[in-house]
Amino acid sequence: MSDYQTLDHDSESESLLPGPNTENENAPLLGSSRSGRIPEPQNCFPDLLDYTQLVKNVEIAITRGQMPERIIQGSSGSYFVKNIDGDIVGVFKPKCEEPYGPQNPKWGKYIQRMMCPCAFGRTCLLSNQGYLSETGASIVDKMLGLDMVPVTRVVHLTAESFNYSAIDRAKSKTKTATAERIPKLGKKFNRLGLPPKTGSLQTFVSGYKDAEYWLRRWDDTISETAKSEFQLQFERLVVLDYLIRNTDRGSENWLIKYSPELESDSGESVNDEWSVVKPAQVKIAAIDNGLAFPVKHPDSWRAYPYHWAWLSQAQKPFSEDTIQLVLHKVNNPGFIEELVEELKDVFKMDSDFSEKKFEKQMSVLRGQALNLSQAMRERKSPAQLVQMTPITINKSPATSIGGRIRSATQHFTQKFQLTRPVFSWC
Repeated sequence: MSDYQTLDHDSESESLLPGPNTENENAPLLGSSRSGRIPEPQNCFPDLLDYTQLVKNVEIAITRGQMPERIIQGSSGSYFVKNIDGDIVGVFKPKCEEPYGPQNPKWGKYIQRMMCPCAFGRTCLLSNQGYLSETGASIVDKMLGLDMVPVTRVVHLTAESFNYSAIDRAKSKTKTATAERIPKLGKKFNRLGLPPKTGSLQTFVSGYKDAEYWLRRWDDTISETAKSEFQLQFERLVVLDYLIRNTDRGSENWLIKYSPELESDSGESVNDEWSVVKPAQVKIAAIDNGLAFPVKHPDSWRAYPYHWAWLSQAQKPFSEDTIQLVLHKVNNPGFIEELVEELKDVFKMDSDFSEKKFEKQMSVLRGQALNLSQAMRERKSPAQLVQMTPITINKSPATSIGGRIRSATQHFTQKFQLTRPVFSWC
């Protein structure tokens, strides 16, 4: 049973758990070197060599004229990035072009934000942190072994096709012209060209379609093997979305790749008794994770429900395969705190990082982990899981002094949230 004990709805409990000391780390995204020059950010990921190579290929492609292409859909500026051959290899989402960003290129959303702010955005989420949420979801996916989220990390890219301000473009043009005419003066500039944009870069997946495409086409003819495989994949999606409290999981932002069963042989009739049956393959990709990691559970107007909760697959209890994969991790406070530290390494890269706000985000995640572990132990279904009362588990440092020995531990307090949004269906 988890060390985060469950409570009655009208009570609170406190427990002491060992954990690392927490210090106020508010590091800026870019610092200054001794020479006074602004160091150029580096896109290097030693533990992800293939991903590092992908980013380098994108950078080379941009210098050779393969400019990122802005995606029409969505409320923020996001871009398909390409390799040298012009093939799409990733989706880049800059921080400054998010819905509340200063360089958001979507004028329709800008007008909506200015004229009707009450109908724009989510009060439970921090503004302009979608790129961190995208990366954080990838970290959670990797640590749980779900294999749902395409590899996503924070990168820095520069391209003419990005939405820059007129001032940035004018400064870039002036500096470049000055450096060409007066090389000695040009050497004193911190940077030539447009400034790099910081954002999330998610690996592009091919061969997938919107979940709704396949869900509408599948019928009783789909094989039992395919049904079982999809159920397992679906449960992993549930685990991811619930743990990060995704507030935007519609049928258009999770993808399905489906290959039906095929019969084949080495040149003879497929009706031959020696024909080989290639089993059906089903794979889910969880994209668009930018509206997750809230600072509180939704409690005002909208509930932002998990739309997959209405599917028939959500009515079945969690399978033993999923329980064996996940339960021993989410039921372990030590693992959860290790996950929190990994997420902190990502979130503190932001220049607006706040230790206090980050801790609020993690208090929601800890509560979700507690509910998820309880649901799995009791063999509940995803539909029953989302009906459980939301919990937050807050952490504060506590120091105990005995004689000449001082020990630091982490003090956890869990609370049930009984306030419900006005509209529970949207």
